[in-house]
Amino acid sequence: MCYRYWVEKSPEFGSIVDEMNHSPLLHKWQEMNRIKSSGEIRRTDIVPVIGPNRLGKRTIFPMKWGFSGKSLLINARSETAGNKPTFKDSWENRRCIVPASWYFEWEHLLGADGKVRTGNKYRIQPKNSAMTWLCGLYRIENGLPVFVILTREPGENIRFIHNRMPLILPESCINDWIRPDTKPEELLSRAMTDMAFEKLA
Repeated sequence: MCYRYWVEKSPEFGSIVDEMNHSPLLHKWQEMNRIKSSGEIRRTDIVPVIGPNRLGKRTIFPMKWGFSGKSLLINARSETAGNKPTFKDSWENRRCIVPASWYFEWEHLLGADGKVRTGNKYRIQPKNSAMTWLCGLYRIENGLPVFVILTREPGENIRFIHNRMPLILPESCINDWIRPDTKPEELLSRAMTDMAFEKLA
């Protein structure tokens, strides 16, 4: 899954944050205290997200993490999002990329009683990469953009941690992913699954 991720302060993130800070949407958010540009990111935080503007140009927008509903939705399965009423339109027309340094996952351990308990916390990112480009979907709620992060089957080397991981693409695929005329299914084979991970105290 993906319940939290981290944004490290860096020159690359600095340029992303700077562009977000010039977005006219920024001051439309009433929950200004939830705007985060570094550190640990949690559900309902407002963060920099890459998407197309009305002319189709790659742009940074402030978006809130989570689709509203009976309960807050923060993830969607990439295998089924295109068929689910909640996500189908966004899957086809409104895709985004969430820049991160890495994401966090807690080890899920199956006990003798058949119940799952939480184990160690891990920091995870693609091998040999300083950036993690999380694939997402967005929609408009009350005139403002909100997003979910897509998940998939985990890579073999992190399967022991959890049975899901975020859908992550290389930087070279960002523009294709966010284009509304792209068929997202055609990019799924480019997903990055060879992860570096570190157990945290």
